[in-house]
Amino acid sequence: MENQKPKHQRRVRYKGTHPRTYKEKYKELQPEKYADTIEKVIRKGSTPAGMHISICVQEILDFLQIQPGQQGLDATLGYGGHSAKMLECLKQEGHLYALDVDPIEMKKTKERLEKQGYGEDILTIRQMNFADIDLLAEETGKFDFVLADLGVSSMQIDNPERGFTYKYDGPLDLRLNPEKGISAAERLQEISQPELEGMLIENSDEPYAREISMAILSERRKGNAIDTTTKLKSVIEKALVRLPEAEKKEAVKKSCARTFQALRIDVNSEFEVLEAFLEKLPQILKPHGRVAILTFHSGEDRMVKKSFRNFYREGVYEDIAKEVIRPSKEECNRNSRARSTKMRWAIRGEDNTEKERQTGE
Repeated sequence: MENQKPKHQRRVRYKGTHPRTYKEKYKELQPEKYADTIEKVIRKGSTPAGMHISICVQEILDFLQIQPGQQGLDATLGYGGHSAKMLECLKQEGHLYALDVDPIEMKKTKERLEKQGYGEDILTIRQMNFADIDLLAEETGKFDFVLADLGVSSMQIDNPERGFTYKYDGPLDLRLNPEKGISAAERLQEISQPELEGMLIENSDEPYAREISMAILSERRKGNAIDTTTKLKSVIEKALVRLPEAEKKEAVKKSCARTFQALRIDVNSEFEVLEAFLEKLPQILKPHGRVAILTFHSGEDRMVKKSFRNFYREGVYEDIAKEVIRPSKEECNRNSRARSTKMRWAIRGEDNTEKERQTGE
């Protein structure tokens, strides 16, 4: 009896004709094995589970004008789609550095890119916050081109275990690096009502910030921990219960999205990190070096726009995007998550030391 083999465990089949939960989508989670399924999902305008479809790829490449032999930086590696395209442009000459704070997805992306032929001779991946680009540049020297995609990757959003969305039940975490800092659930346990209300307004322009913040604090006073995504969604529904029925469903949906966004920005200190990145950016670019940044909500875009304009007025950047660049209608139809994307760019001018060297002053 002791030598009996354990019974084979069949994969849990999903009910109906289409998989609904993350784990049921086993074909989407194995893109190398089920390429036909992946293509079908993308053609429908959806993002396959566990994947991320890079946005504005051609617009980015057209602007960066990457040449073989250059040194570049992908400040937000994510799924690696942008990095792969930039590496193609290098044609095995030069080097690309890539940063990410997410240890879970970074490991997967590194393995994926290695299988595509991009080893450490051409690509160096670091687990590092892009607020520390000055420390990286001290080791590597300055860069010819830099890309920063500020959006949360689809594989993070779609995985219920990461807690990034109200659409699936999971722990209310929202950290890009779950090994550091405190989770969103822990943050809600310590924050005051005025501070929470202010956070919802500042981070996501939430119109029902007062109602939601008071409902959350009310639950906390009752001893009810809001430690899962569905619990937070339920509290938001209660907060908006008095809205007219005709508009309630859509209002709850939008307030959930904004509340999760505000909490994610807070627990990851995203605005502080972005401010540090933008301030240090000119000093890591070579003269005439190019930078492109993708943003996904108004707060980020305002910060990028302001920084680029200020440095342009000071003569640090020799040119900046006068108008925001958006994905094409075709791309938005193919990838619904592209619709809120805005791209801005800047080109570094010559620094004073370079001018002095050339003029002999």
